[in-house]
Amino acid sequence: MTDDAAQTLWRTAQALEALARPEKPLPPLFFVTDPLRTPDPAAVAARLPVGAGVIYRHFGAEDALPTAMRLREIAGLRALTLLIGLDAELAEACGAHGVHLPEAGLGQARELRAGHPEWLLTAAAHGAEALEAAASAGVDAALLSPVFPSASPSAGPPLGLARFSELARGAPLPVYALGGVTAANVAELLGSGAAGVAAVEGVLEAWAAGQRA
Repeated sequence: MTDDAAQTLWRTAQALEALARPEKPLPPLFFVTDPLRTPDPAAVAARLPVGAGVIYRHFGAEDALPTAMRLREIAGLRALTLLIGLDAELAEACGAHGVHLPEAGLGQARELRAGHPEWLLTAAAHGAEALEAAASAGVDAALLSPVFPSASPSAGPPLGLARFSELARGAPLPVYALGGVTAANVAELLGSGAAGVAAVEGVLEAWAAGQRA
């Protein structure tokens, strides 16, 4: 992947954020980690553009704390927003900026918001009901997926651009496009109502080789 691809993904994500004009400051792009597909998330995070975001999902990894601490160090150096997936204790321990919840974990949102009003809270969503529930629970933004066909083993059938746009435009909170988003197709999201982009492979393709925007 070339530097041009990294620039395309980042600049389009910034354009989406500007068009959506979210009320609360949000990073234009989130790098979503995965234990299998991103075994060294810190190496990728260190190459991300200044102002991007990282959602660290450890799924019980033994090295979760040192990895989170390293990510927080990088976040401080590069003005990244660091969220921890479904682990408020780890978020507190490493000084993260907030927590990301899976759709099934939305029930924790109100308690997290009450205990940490300063945190950024995001949640996964796969349809209109989840978007409504996330907004009602005080979540700041939702990651709606999958937009495009995704390599994730847990991804279902893609929503497609038309359905994603319908949901994003009608959502009561900012919506990130997740699932199969790459530099090759990110421009299709312009005008969709998306407030930004979240990706695993798309970020790896653009920045794992060492590019910086």
